[in-house]
Amino acid sequence: MKTSRSYVGMSPGKKGPRRRFKAVAVLVVLLCCGVLPALAQGPIQMGVMTGGAKGTYYQFGLNLQHLIRTAGFDLRVDNSKGSVENIYAVYKKPKTQLGIVQSDVLAFVAKVDHNPVLKRISKKIRMVFPLYNEEIHLLGKKEILDFDYLSGKRVAIGTEGSGNYLTAKLLFKVAEIEPAAMLTIGLDEALTRLKKGEIDAMFYVAGYPVKLFAENVTAEDNLALIPIVNKSILEFYPESRIPANTYRWQTRAVRTAAVKAVLVSYDFRRYHCETVGRVAKLIYENMDWLTENGHSKWGSVDLHYTLKGWQQYDCVRKYLAGVKLNRSATQSARVNPVLDAIKEMLSE
Repeated sequence: MKTSRSYVGMSPGKKGPRRRFKAVAVLVVLLCCGVLPALAQGPIQMGVMTGGAKGTYYQFGLNLQHLIRTAGFDLRVDNSKGSVENIYAVYKKPKTQLGIVQSDVLAFVAKVDHNPVLKRISKKIRMVFPLYNEEIHLLGKKEILDFDYLSGKRVAIGTEGSGNYLTAKLLFKVAEIEPAAMLTIGLDEALTRLKKGEIDAMFYVAGYPVKLFAENVTAEDNLALIPIVNKSILEFYPESRIPANTYRWQTRAVRTAAVKAVLVSYDFRRYHCETVGRVAKLIYENMDWLTENGHSKWGSVDLHYTLKGWQQYDCVRKYLAGVKLNRSATQSARVNPVLDAIKEMLSE
């Protein structure tokens, strides 16, 4: 391929000054438009906050990384403790334009108005896309027949501030069930202690199948997914189902509840708008590819799902105007994000 000639470095001739003038003019235009700095820096640097390495958030992040790499983006996929950390990261962490969070955590942030930091964040957090239903996995001893049996039991609810932690707290409050202890420990430690019999159950809010349970639980552990059929809970959180054989050791379908995972950004108007809009367009146009090549949960993503209390980022809407969704059949999600229910509880 021929390389372009540099007019600035040419020897003077009849057209030399004019060519130099044109070259300088082009250089000024490129600098003003930010093209040369972008070329010098290589791919556009981005970041997405996800979750644990064995969770669905992280797998979604890796799928997005692979998809947008071909379009000149270098997407850094960061592990995190979950939704609360992710919301703060898109607000504060450098080059972190995206995060995946639970809808009930979003509702809490939107409701809090007495904390100046949370108030500022809630005004600027923007939904890029609704994603998928996150089933509430309640793993425990087989003698625990359903959620109500957790009364007086030792339960791991996730690290403080995580999405697991918040959802578990809400479930116990709604159901008016009092466990003997709620341990704020990480998922790996919780599973280890559950296998040893030191605790009775653990929560993991994530779209099935989750790697932790697929890879680290066997039939010999004598554990089971515990149904969540409490009437009060299912009035707040929509019912879902974890199909039979989702995990090798799980032979029956399990009724449970679910929340919605949401891809969010922070409205840094000056810096992120165009970048986030372009990435959203890539996702929108390549849903077939993500469904075929990514985590199985991409098959249940409905990008047009209406999330109560949240509007899509206008920078995203601008890029999607007139764009056709590249998907053979968009599935309709059933989950209500329980925004109204959470607001009611918080106002008590």
